[in-house]
Amino acid sequence: MKIIWTLTDESPRLASLTLLPLVQAFAALADVKVEARDISLPARIRAQFPERLTPSQRQADGMIELARLTSSPSANIIKLPNMSASVPQIKAAITELQAQGVNVPDYPGAVVTDEDRDIRRRYGKTKGSAVNPVLREGNSDRRAPSSVKSYARKHPHHMGRWSRDSRTNVATMSGDDFRANETTWVAPAADTLAIKFIDESGVARVLRDAVPVSAGDVVDASVLRVGPLRTFLDAQIQRAKTEGLLFSVHLKATMMKVSDPIIFGHTIQAFFPAVFERYGAELAAAGYTPDHGLASLLSGLDRLPHGAEISQAFQDGIDDGPALAMVDVARGITNLHAPNDVIIDASMPAMIRTSGHMWGPDGRERDTLAVIPDSSYAGIYQKVIDDCRTHGAFNPATLGSVSNVGLMAQKAEEYGSHDKTFELDDAGIVQVTNAAGDVILHHQVAAGDIWRACHTTDIALRDWVTLAVSRARASGTPAMFWLDPTRAHDRALTDVVRRYLKTENTEGLDIQVLAPEEAMEYSLERIRRGEDTISVTGNLLRDYLTDLFPIMELGTSSRMLSVVPLLGGGRVFETGAGGTAPALARAFEETGHFGWDSTGELLALAESLQFVADRTKNPNAAILSETLSEAIEQLLDLGLTPASGNAVIDTRESHLHLASLWYLALRHTPIAARAAQITPTAVLSTLRQVSHTTLEDRGTPWAGTPLWNDVPLSV
Repeated sequence: MKIIWTLTDESPRLASLTLLPLVQAFAALADVKVEARDISLPARIRAQFPERLTPSQRQADGMIELARLTSSPSANIIKLPNMSASVPQIKAAITELQAQGVNVPDYPGAVVTDEDRDIRRRYGKTKGSAVNPVLREGNSDRRAPSSVKSYARKHPHHMGRWSRDSRTNVATMSGDDFRANETTWVAPAADTLAIKFIDESGVARVLRDAVPVSAGDVVDASVLRVGPLRTFLDAQIQRAKTEGLLFSVHLKATMMKVSDPIIFGHTIQAFFPAVFERYGAELAAAGYTPDHGLASLLSGLDRLPHGAEISQAFQDGIDDGPALAMVDVARGITNLHAPNDVIIDASMPAMIRTSGHMWGPDGRERDTLAVIPDSSYAGIYQKVIDDCRTHGAFNPATLGSVSNVGLMAQKAEEYGSHDKTFELDDAGIVQVTNAAGDVILHHQVAAGDIWRACHTTDIALRDWVTLAVSRARASGTPAMFWLDPTRAHDRALTDVVRRYLKTENTEGLDIQVLAPEEAMEYSLERIRRGEDTISVTGNLLRDYLTDLFPIMELGTSSRMLSVVPLLGGGRVFETGAGGTAPALARAFEETGHFGWDSTGELLALAESLQFVADRTKNPNAAILSETLSEAIEQLLDLGLTPASGNAVIDTRESHLHLASLWYLALRHTPIAARAAQITPTAVLSTLRQVSHTTLEDRGTPWAGTPLWNDVPLSV
């Protein structure tokens, strides 16, 4: 059984240049091959246009190969963090590839011809989270390894002090959103569904045909109404200004790549009403859309007849509105500059960790109005804010843990909605029909409304319940299903969960079904007492909680163990982000110092090696897994992982220390003789060859070295 190591973008790609050769050398001691597969954004773009490229430039589509592999029991994939590309990032990657002589086409600003439509369709395959839905053909098991939790308690990270007078709060819609308008249908038998739109004159057109479902599958549909959305946004902008709060909007434009960029665009239009009232038509005619963010709008103004006027109008809007939360004060990047700059699962925990503050334009922390338009999960963050306001900041030295079993298989719930999400051009009715032509779900819609459908398979649901029971049994920890009785989808899932729990051995286990806000209160009470809890959640809430709790407990989500037991019998081992990938790559370009933390990759590797040992009865792989875990624990205890800044350990230096510690851990094992070939001196020599420098040269830019210079950094 071989291990597949994914090559992705920016910082994880850079880190792999030194880490992967070391991993391959150590894995060879157990006769385990580690092979790389390039699924970076530039590679995925090149794979879409083979007919335009020379033979040497063509790129095999790694995603197709990995998609096939996920159905095999021999799948053993280590997935590093990958870019969920926005349109501006795709355009930047196109520019970078073209500068290298790669003849990929420009991204069409407007779709006029069939060729434009085809090019846009191909680029659409690389947009947003194109990787995760393909690889996540199983449900998710995420938890903090004992070594990491022990380190966090011995070395608690800083948490900002909370005041009882904090005015930070969440603002969310009270109706007419995806939560309020949700309807659900459970398939009584195998069927084929279609989605169609009927306008007010009775003319029908198919939005999506041939959606196959199996018996027991849960299909839901909902609509977020644009009129109430704009009214809500207008009110929150005024509220932030009146109350003197920073205005911030928190979305998931990366994974929710159809709906959330549209909502983001409406936020920009609401913040700058005068600009779009006067210049909206001119901006649209030039191909500029607010969905891509303020930076995209501002970047092309010098090419427009009234560009200077429009630029000033945007500045006037900033001056007249509430203070905007900032992403980068020094560079003038606001919360509205790009849809992928503020991602809710990272931005909300960061705000909570920083006393409920975000950074204002003046470079100071301030209380914030956190706007989360759709109310489906917004309430959980308000519960955390209320808890901190009452009880103060969390203490990592005493906190318990909240692990997660997430419903993720077969594109479950919202993360499978991309090809079934539509912004309606006209008023009318959207219907979901079965093969017999019966209408099973429908919504009245207005022009501009965002309608979506989700599909959760019965196979995924059954496996989810089984995995939750398995984790509760293995850990002896209470497990809570977070399901909202006010949502049609969650009511259907509650019935499914209760039915499948009856088929499992739950004797002696504490398994409950709680509403999300109630489950959050329960979990917060337990972790403040130092007790552990398993959250069992849907797909989007899984993403939120597996950042929220680790950031409170560990200071980062990168050190969580994330295992995806695939339905086909294999495994995907996901690694957390060892920092802000674009910022660390940019710092490397500017200073030569690289601060990516590879602990997540190492934890995944240890589990991957153990999987090899279990599946192939390879005792040497088990030895490698055990000794790597020992080396990781020592690496953390000795403070040999990177952090930002010139005066601390660089990523490459940390890899050297890891190799040395792993080598030392192997000295008294049955494979010690084989390990003798991997000496600290040999490792140092290898690293010096890769980086073309010595460790004493830290602080000198290294971007000119051959192996570190071919990695796309600017995307």
